[in-house]
Amino acid sequence: MTAAAPPPTDPGATPTTARSLAPDIARGAMLLLIALANVHLYVYGHPVGIRAYPRDVDGPDQVVALLQVMLVDGRAYPLFALLFGYGIVQLAWRRSAVGLPAPAVTRLVRRRGAWMIVIGLAHGVLLWSGDIIGAYGLLAVLMAGLLVRGTDLSLLVTATVGVVLATMVYALTGLTMPGEPQALLPSMTMEDPGTALISRAVEWASFGVGQAFAVFGAVALGAWAARRRLLDEPERHRPLLVRIAVCGIGAAILLGLPLALMIAQLWTAPPLVAVLLAGALHALGGYAGGAGYAAAFGLLAIRVAQRGGPGPVTHALQACGQRSLSCYLAQSVAFVALLPAWTLGLGDDAQLWQAALVAAGAWLVILLVAVASDRAGYRGPAEILLRRLTYGPRRSHADLTAHT
Repeated sequence: MTAAAPPPTDPGATPTTARSLAPDIARGAMLLLIALANVHLYVYGHPVGIRAYPRDVDGPDQVVALLQVMLVDGRAYPLFALLFGYGIVQLAWRRSAVGLPAPAVTRLVRRRGAWMIVIGLAHGVLLWSGDIIGAYGLLAVLMAGLLVRGTDLSLLVTATVGVVLATMVYALTGLTMPGEPQALLPSMTMEDPGTALISRAVEWASFGVGQAFAVFGAVALGAWAARRRLLDEPERHRPLLVRIAVCGIGAAILLGLPLALMIAQLWTAPPLVAVLLAGALHALGGYAGGAGYAAAFGLLAIRVAQRGGPGPVTHALQACGQRSLSCYLAQSVAFVALLPAWTLGLGDDAQLWQAALVAAGAWLVILLVAVASDRAGYRGPAEILLRRLTYGPRRSHADLTAHT
């Protein structure tokens, strides 16, 4: 009688040498976009208007506002969401390859998402109420079945619905905030740490669902792209990636231009219909830009492979991308240490260009730390924590499929 083969064990975290290059360098560069997109929300002390930018900008701030709204604002998080959906499919494939059935993989994705909500809650309450980790965790819980077992058609329909709804709802983001608010997030202006903490808890709860709603279509689109291995095997899809990159980034610039002109005070007193249309076009351009940036990094991965491997810059982005959760949290630590009223308060009446320099500087320092960690052979601490919370002690295939 032949002995039964032992059940396969969980494959564990993907070795860094086996990871696809394009998604990692995209995540590393994406963190710069996220830093630039977030940092102006830490600034307070002057009336804010459209998308929490200052109502009155001039000089260098006009240039920063114009470029940021077209290239960064509303573009970074769709890219993040697309890569998140892509990563969920990669996770599912890796587990399926060792024999885990789809229901077990779906439960695993939901468990991972639930712990992301917990991490996002801690991040949002303690540091940054604009946290996106909890929102993506919520999407993992709600969309796990679709991402793991849904058909290609269902993913494309979900992506289309997400784009349409986001475009319609976010037309309102072109409107100026009523009254004379000094910050989109009131916690930034509070000097008492305890009061600010309570305010952040309320802000996190109210903003999280809205952020998830804004990007669920991009998550589905990322899953669809992963099934075609667009970033895992970019050389096979080069013509398509070129078209997506050119059209996507071009659309992001053109569709973001009307709102950018308004925020930069280069188009003053536009009619209401133009304001609403500009907000809708900006949201649509965000989805296009996210896809365009992802495709551009796929093309960069092809070029890196042709040159024989990553150079210093590409390797740094790769190291940062492999630790994207830790690096994202580290940005909040850096910003919180410097800018809110309850810490050093350097965000009080700061200019946009000054905030952008803080964002770029923080990202660069974190990038160098990621490189040092990679050379020392250390994974990101947040990645290690999330894995342990999700999987617990290393479990066998039989454990993971119990109660299937």
